Amino acid sequence: MNFKVAYIPIGVPTFHLESAKIEFDKSIELIKKITNNVDFDYPEEMLLSIDKLNNYIANKQYDLIIVQNITFANGAYMNEILKKIDCPVVLWTLREPVIDGTRLRLNSLTGAYSAANVLHTFKRKFIYVFGSPDEQLTKDTIESAYKAAKLKKALKELNILQIGHTPQGFGFGRALDKDISTVFGSNLISIESRELIDMAKSYTDEEIDEYLKDANTRIKGLENIKEENVKDFARLYKAYKEYVDKNKIGALSSRCWPDFFTSFGTPVCSVLGILNDLNVPSACEADTYGALTMFCSQFLTNKPAFFGDPVSMDEKENTITLWHCGMAACSLARKDTGAQAGVHCNRKIGPTLEFGCAPEEKVTICRIGIDEDNKFRVFIATGKAIDKPKQFYGTSIVIQTDNDARKIVESTVVNGWEPHYAVAMGDISKELENLCTYLKIECCKY
Repeated sequence: MNFKVAYIPIGVPTFHLESAKIEFDKSIELIKKITNNVDFDYPEEMLLSIDKLNNYIANKQYDLIIVQNITFANGAYMNEILKKIDCPVVLWTLREPVIDGTRLRLNSLTGAYSAANVLHTFKRKFIYVFGSPDEQLTKDTIESAYKAAKLKKALKELNILQIGHTPQGFGFGRALDKDISTVFGSNLISIESRELIDMAKSYTDEEIDEYLKDANTRIKGLENIKEENVKDFARLYKAYKEYVDKNKIGALSSRCWPDFFTSFGTPVCSVLGILNDLNVPSACEADTYGALTMFCSQFLTNKPAFFGDPVSMDEKENTITLWHCGMAACSLARKDTGAQAGVHCNRKIGPTLEFGCAPEEKVTICRIGIDEDNKFRVFIATGKAIDKPKQFYGTSIVIQTDNDARKIVESTVVNGWEPHYAVAMGDISKELENLCTYLKIECCKY
């Protein structure tokens, strides 16, 4: 994905330019480190007039702009920028380098008020940072804004596949193409589950051999599952993988019960688990907004996300357990057990996946949801995945939350949140908060 960042240092020449030049050089070096100097555009000199600003940004488009008041600049500067460039904005105020009872060296903060006033006039949301280039908070804020802007662009390039309809009573996960495209910029592709079932039924044993071999490197104990079911699982694996590759699918949600038990005779759970390991975030029960959340989680962490229901809470440990029937990424399994093959807890047909997740020092529970007014909102809670064995048949993860677990459970139930969540393997709370700002949707931190 090509992603272009611009540093736009605006100001006027009537302040202390020696101090400004020091901050200018340090700012460029900071952004180079954050972006690895990939597609990073910056001017050769500070933009200390409207003419210099316009010459720099003329006929250019970016995916993120970092507008810094290198000194004071009036609102006309930001007005020119917003007329010409439409992308996420970071507004950066520099700290006064010296306070000694004499002149203002930069007056960056007053300039920020002018710029922010124009941003509000244009109804443009933005990320704000106050601090010098060598402060850790400055680095962290710009870096999280950069990652969120990259995610926003990735969402615009995403093909998300919705396989079948949600079961009765699970409509919270059913997406409409107009909502997916207008809010997130993604392209929703919808097909019926029978299309993939028919593809799977057409394959010979020879055609699925490589998929069986691959599955056996990921899942332990497939030999203990009925041979017919294992072969049918491999047929499903081939059908899903080929459809994903052919149609450039970046994430998917799949109907699972009852169709794959009644019409095919084998669950799709393990297929989804492997796809998650293959960097195709995949949710079951046709929960497309769950899959979209998993995509965001995986994009920001470069690790598969867990997907499941909150099923248990322990006040003494301050933990919440999330679980599902057996479709988590195999790589999330505890090292002492690995991903084990099992049978579905209700239908008694396999293969599903059986394991508790490995501990993780920082995790983020998250969900792209819809409120009672049919508006999007994002749930965020942080914590750590603790060292616990499998809690129930299927796959599970036990999270010790940073905030009070009982209050999280009680408030999310009272506030009508959906029963499915992604668990990102890392703290991505700030990036998700920034994404909400860029997309103009509500951020709900618990």
